[in-house]
Amino acid sequence: MKKEMEKIVALCKRRGFVFQSSEIYGGLQGFWDYGPLGVELKRNVREAWWSDMITTHNELITPEGAPKPFSMTGVETTIIMHPSVWKSSGHFDLFHDFMVDSKESKARFRVDHVSVAVAYASDETPVACETYMADIGEEGLSKTKRKRLEKALAEYEKTQGLTPSESPEIRVCNLMDYSKMLVEAEIPATGKLEPRCPDTGGELTEPREFNLMFKTIIGALSGEEGTAFLRPETAQGMFVNFKNVVDSGRVKFPFGVAQIGKSFRNEITPRNYTFRSREFEQMEMEFFCHPDESFEWYKYWRDRRYAWYIKHGIDPGNLILRDHTPEELAHYSVGTADVEYAFPFMEENEYGELEGIAHRGDFDLRSHMEGKLIREGDQLVVEKNEHGQPKYKGSGKDLTYFDDQTRERFVPHVIEPAAGADRATLAFLCEAYYEDEQPDEKGKMQTRTVMRFHPKLAPVKAAVFPLIKKAGMPEVAASIYGKLRAAGIQAVYDQQGAIGRRYRRQDEIGTPYCLTVDGETEQDNCVTLRDRDSLEQVRIPVGDVVAEIQKRIHG
Repeated sequence: MKKEMEKIVALCKRRGFVFQSSEIYGGLQGFWDYGPLGVELKRNVREAWWSDMITTHNELITPEGAPKPFSMTGVETTIIMHPSVWKSSGHFDLFHDFMVDSKESKARFRVDHVSVAVAYASDETPVACETYMADIGEEGLSKTKRKRLEKALAEYEKTQGLTPSESPEIRVCNLMDYSKMLVEAEIPATGKLEPRCPDTGGELTEPREFNLMFKTIIGALSGEEGTAFLRPETAQGMFVNFKNVVDSGRVKFPFGVAQIGKSFRNEITPRNYTFRSREFEQMEMEFFCHPDESFEWYKYWRDRRYAWYIKHGIDPGNLILRDHTPEELAHYSVGTADVEYAFPFMEENEYGELEGIAHRGDFDLRSHMEGKLIREGDQLVVEKNEHGQPKYKGSGKDLTYFDDQTRERFVPHVIEPAAGADRATLAFLCEAYYEDEQPDEKGKMQTRTVMRFHPKLAPVKAAVFPLIKKAGMPEVAASIYGKLRAAGIQAVYDQQGAIGRRYRRQDEIGTPYCLTVDGETEQDNCVTLRDRDSLEQVRIPVGDVVAEIQKRIHG
């Protein structure tokens, strides 16, 4: 982990944002708990998303940039669903990664997370390889490993009578591509060409498939008939409820259905703090629209979701909107774009996915009507078994939409913005972390750690201090604190320590505003309001405190 990320992780533990799950028992890899401040931050992220996606829209209003008015609604669906859902959607067959194990340490690695650096001679012969973890980037290829490659290359060129290379050619690929390359070139993976464990240098097993869905058992049945799965995404709950929402909600077309909920993926190698976990929370919306208007809506949601992160405090210089290449697209996708953030644990000019906005066409509703679909040429067709029957049958229910204005019946197309609540929270944590130099109470310059959260996301919006614990100041401060809490503003009261130290404590947890009751309050009935970022201090009337904080939070 990079130094800055180490500081962020340490602050998150020290101040109660994030804890390792089951830490007193040694922890459980890929699972994280949110502490008192973390749960408030993540709740604020969810509420900001829900407010933007659901509560600000109805069919009478056309948001800026939208092709036409639309309506939104929410659902909450179960974590465990009928197993046929995952068969029709394709998850049962396709939701897997390839993994390898270290025979020595028993460590397990995702194949696409292991990089292989291959040294090539001037006659294009691969001579030797070294493995390292892909998320480490070029730094993973240590000086020692690079020297071994260069030595092996020099020995080969000498024995073959080749002119030694002035700059040895070293190409990098992932472990799966490397294995395919050796097979296609009919080169045995032995000796210096044998990929080794990136940690210990020991022998690796052959790559094999690993299903990412967590299995569980329903009821008392212990055989295959009782097997179910924890959902790997929240989206399918919205697709299978499409007809229920249309029939019961009287939503006006086009419309979106959103939900926030837990999902589970049995990641082979969870890593990078909370970025890749086995239990995580998603914020997803399925937008159902007419096929002829779907590309307009795709562009609208693509741009809108990118702008949401900037609106809530992400520097545009740390954010990109990246369109998938044709090779990256899922077999059902008409177009996909990822909102990606420059996390501190990544290499320069590398980004990690925060949210994907996918044009899914009519794949999902058709799958749950007809059965699992596969691509044949330009068409999506039902996959057949050896008897010519659907491999996995759909529900057989009619999931088309009838427009009573145009008298047209059609299968809606779907635009899906799918965000990770945990990844968004992590991005806001990383973006907020800041250090500067400020004088302490004695005028000596000290490093100040500040979490510059957007006021809407900050776990604590305001802190109330009596300057001293006498002269009626605690009573006035307590009254202000009570009014802030009664107004639904997340606030804290603190009377312990020097005022400068109290400011520093609030800076470190990201509180945007501090209110101090001092000796002048009794005369002018005002308090000092301090801004976290600008350090500006102004006097405001006690009676205006709640309105002023609300105005500053919401703009």
